[in-house]
Amino acid sequence: MALRVLIADDHAVVRQGLRMILSLDDDIKVVGETTNGREAVRLARELCPDVVLMDLLMPVMDGISATAEIRQDLPEVEVVALTSALDDAMVMGAVRAGAIGFLLKNAEADELRNAVKGAAAGRIQVSPDATSRLMGQVRAPSGPEQLTEREAEVLTMLARGKSNKEIARDLRIGQQTVKTYVSHILTKLGVHSRTQAAVYAVQSGLVPAGELNTPEPLEATRDHWWSA
Repeated sequence: MALRVLIADDHAVVRQGLRMILSLDDDIKVVGETTNGREAVRLARELCPDVVLMDLLMPVMDGISATAEIRQDLPEVEVVALTSALDDAMVMGAVRAGAIGFLLKNAEADELRNAVKGAAAGRIQVSPDATSRLMGQVRAPSGPEQLTEREAEVLTMLARGKSNKEIARDLRIGQQTVKTYVSHILTKLGVHSRTQAAVYAVQSGLVPAGELNTPEPLEATRDHWWSA
């Protein structure tokens, strides 16, 4: 079954470009579009997409506020934040709101499709530039509750860009069990997103910084969704 995607961006040409490049993949189906954060929340509730591609700067309600509301009401819906320029406040805001991915709008076409598929699978998708911003801004929570050995193992794999399915396969447990572990990890660390938890894994020494968010390699392409 194709992954269901909702696009939220107030620029028509951007929505057209996103829809066009995603439509080239039979595993992805765009089920709706909107121009503001408030409508993104409403449509997410109505359509129950797997992933929302969320522009951060929109009228009526910004993308960060919309992301927080969607993640609170619909925890099974993942959000990939999109922006034309990196800003520390926006990066931090999107991550704290619960976005699992953060991409610049000049991302390559395959990177965009991979982000959608990775988000649906529970895999962190953050551009290298955004990752460096996070490492400089996110601070490890003070006195977090101690993780069990298995929770630390799941956190390590999560931080290295493993999806729920991959973690389940490697640990020989069910995907729902992985989700339960992740929920416990977020609660114990006092964070709101998998991305924040991944940064904590680096700061606590569980994962070397160079191994943070290391997705499966893709065949390189020079095509960008906005030039399709």
